[in-house]
Amino acid sequence: MIEGFFKGVIKIFGSHNERRIKALRQRVMAINALEPEFEKLTDAELREKTDEFRRRLADGQTLEDIAHEAFATVREVSKRTPSPDGDRGLRHYDVQLIGGLVLHEGGIAEMATGEGKTLVATAPTYLNALSGKGVHVITVNDYLARRDCEWMGPIYEKLGMTVGVIQSEMGNSERRRNYDCDITYGTNNEFGFDYLRDNMKSRIQDQVQRRNFAILDEVDNILIDEARTPLIISGPGEGDTKKYYEADRVTRRLVKDRDFEVKEKEHQVILTEEGIVNAQDIVGVDSFYTGSHMEWPHLLEQALRAHNLFAKDVDYVVQPGEEGKPEVVIVDEFTGRLMSGRRWSDGLHQAVEAKEGISIRAESQTLATITFQNFFKLYDKLAGMTGTAMTEAGEFLKIYGLDVCAIPTNRPNVRIDENDQIYRDAKDKYAAIAAAIKELQGDGRPILVGTTSIENSEKLSTILTRNGIKHEVLNAKQHAREAQIVADAGQRGSVTIATNMAGRGTDIKLGAGVKELGGLHVLGTERHEARRIDNQLRGRCARQGDPGSSRFYLALDDPVMRRFASDNVAAMLEKLGLRDGQAIEHKWVTRSVEKAQKKVENRNFEIRKSLLEYDNVMNEQRMLVYDHRQQILEGGDLEEMVKRMLSENARIAVETYLPSEMPVSEWDWDELENWYQRKSGEPIKLNRGRKDGDDVVEDFEKAFAEIYDRRKTEHGEPMVEALERYLLLNAFDVKWKEHLANMDALKAGVGLRGYAQVDPKVEYKREAYEMFDEMIRAIQEEVTDFIFRVELRPEEAKATRDVWQGQEASHQQLGQYESSRKQNEAATQRSQSTEPAKPFVNKEGKVGRNDPCPCGSGRKYKKCHGAEA
Repeated sequence: MIEGFFKGVIKIFGSHNERRIKALRQRVMAINALEPEFEKLTDAELREKTDEFRRRLADGQTLEDIAHEAFATVREVSKRTPSPDGDRGLRHYDVQLIGGLVLHEGGIAEMATGEGKTLVATAPTYLNALSGKGVHVITVNDYLARRDCEWMGPIYEKLGMTVGVIQSEMGNSERRRNYDCDITYGTNNEFGFDYLRDNMKSRIQDQVQRRNFAILDEVDNILIDEARTPLIISGPGEGDTKKYYEADRVTRRLVKDRDFEVKEKEHQVILTEEGIVNAQDIVGVDSFYTGSHMEWPHLLEQALRAHNLFAKDVDYVVQPGEEGKPEVVIVDEFTGRLMSGRRWSDGLHQAVEAKEGISIRAESQTLATITFQNFFKLYDKLAGMTGTAMTEAGEFLKIYGLDVCAIPTNRPNVRIDENDQIYRDAKDKYAAIAAAIKELQGDGRPILVGTTSIENSEKLSTILTRNGIKHEVLNAKQHAREAQIVADAGQRGSVTIATNMAGRGTDIKLGAGVKELGGLHVLGTERHEARRIDNQLRGRCARQGDPGSSRFYLALDDPVMRRFASDNVAAMLEKLGLRDGQAIEHKWVTRSVEKAQKKVENRNFEIRKSLLEYDNVMNEQRMLVYDHRQQILEGGDLEEMVKRMLSENARIAVETYLPSEMPVSEWDWDELENWYQRKSGEPIKLNRGRKDGDDVVEDFEKAFAEIYDRRKTEHGEPMVEALERYLLLNAFDVKWKEHLANMDALKAGVGLRGYAQVDPKVEYKREAYEMFDEMIRAIQEEVTDFIFRVELRPEEAKATRDVWQGQEASHQQLGQYESSRKQNEAATQRSQSTEPAKPFVNKEGKVGRNDPCPCGSGRKYKKCHGAEA
């Protein structure tokens, strides 16, 4: 009854899509009304329109104010620009202008194959490029990016626009030139990788990218199919692992209380001045505080912590890892459970590995990573076009905020979609396919055969060869050659085997006399996991009102049928009396196949959603780090940034040595003064009559400011600024790189937490927060440890250490995210039938009052859950 009511409402008022198309047609009528006027303009006057539009935008008009005129301008120039095949220019159809308006409004235009999506993008691209902020036109491979740039470039150039294209083999300077153009073509992978690379550059002039407006061709392929796989730039793990063993060797020769002090309350070990001198002698260097040796104090302190604060079988255990090699596994100090996949940050884990004499991990590690979901959300405006988007409209709206609009075809679609034919097994199915192809080829009709994998396309090719059927095989290995194969696929009697994704972006034009024979026939050898991919295959035929037909051949042992529909369909086929070698067509079976596909689509959506939930945690951290890093590169107030770090360090020190809840008589002024001397290299006499810790923090801030002013006077402000930039950038890059390695380990092992009947996502978020908090503290410690003690040398102040050596970009498979999900599923199933693991006894599990609260709030334990205790 309710369904009938809604059908009645739609009948009276029209669907959302119909109402939107109706409104857009009104705008197209306004554009068409300008055509007679614009036809009278000379080429020079049309070129002048670009300057006019830019002046009007500078005077306060918006893109909407000039949209109709800009669209009319592009259409007129397109009419006068020879098309790629050398014919007369192309005039935008009304439906192409509708599609262009949808793109300009930041939506997805669903347009059937052959409707000219490449031309559709020209008007909104030109309009948005007038702002001077750049437009990115993004497609799925280098060949299509270069081809579309060459095809549409002349239109933009006649309008005074600059056009560039990004290719995978380009160097940085060439990329920058192309990104500086008004309009830049390229692939989704390259644009994503360039964003990551920009945030690894040590000079702002080396950064190449800006993100204003992006139009994604084949948007479903980019934002749906490839969204399950994050972009990753990887590199060598910990570099030279020998340095950890060397630090361990030096540490074993240092004497407690002479060379270092153990601060159990603060969980720190501190080198004394004598210890630094002795360590320098053992290492054989003059000073640890010059650029090439500055990592030594940190390495030694972590090695000392490993030996003096972390006990085997209490804080960690050594046990065989996945490959049977011994590895250090952390023991949770609160629960006594093993924390699979978790690694201590800031080089501590490597120090413990060196202490135990086991191999230190040196495998490739993540240097930068992002998902397409989070990358494309960085654009101010996003739009897309494809032949198939409606089946995923909900996901586009939910994840990206993109509304899908189905654009009418320029001419009615006369394609005949025949019912599926279902066989008992693949042997019967392939025999029927070969017979059908032979018959259709005998009639002279061209046939496009779609397969779901390269393996299946080669298998079918062998069968056709055995049957004497001449054919071409097209898969996704050769982008440039595929265009020619697809172009010939519409010739009389041709047979082309193609994987479903191959050939996208290239139209199949019918040869002479083929229309009269019924046009191109599309033959699907099995259903894809997503209905959308099947619709794409069907859409390869019957373009622009041409005739055409399609049919799918299925078998019960096809992957989709076997996994999701085989039992139900097999039962139906038994009732319908299917015999070996026979095919059956029935609406019940078709409905079951569609239900099976919906199951797979829902499962894949859940995987993409899960990936996004994991990456959203990383995304918040990534944005914070990248924003701070950009401020450093752009020359923000670096002195203020360092002073904030010093102030925060002073606040923590005052809370540690002058705790407000303790009597003033018990405050440890001597240790606080020693802390200041370690930081600044200078002694201090504090006013011990102070009763408020905030006043002491202010005393420290004034003392630090005095040293700062003195350093600037002695060495000059430019030298001190260069030092600030060097230390800040180096600290952020080194600690972020280490943090990513630890996050990799956490992702890989967090799924195992399901065995302890805890939600891995909740654990991931909690531990990721703790690890990020540790990283920020480590950055502050590193910068404040060196800012006053480093020896200023001009050649070192100008140089920034490159921690991003040996990069390798890859669009990985699901990897750790997927393994975490599978581990969690397995753990959940097993945890229902197994007893909880026996906890390890943690002899030193008590939380110190001044330690961070284990709840992850960032507050001290005494001021958080310790207060309740």
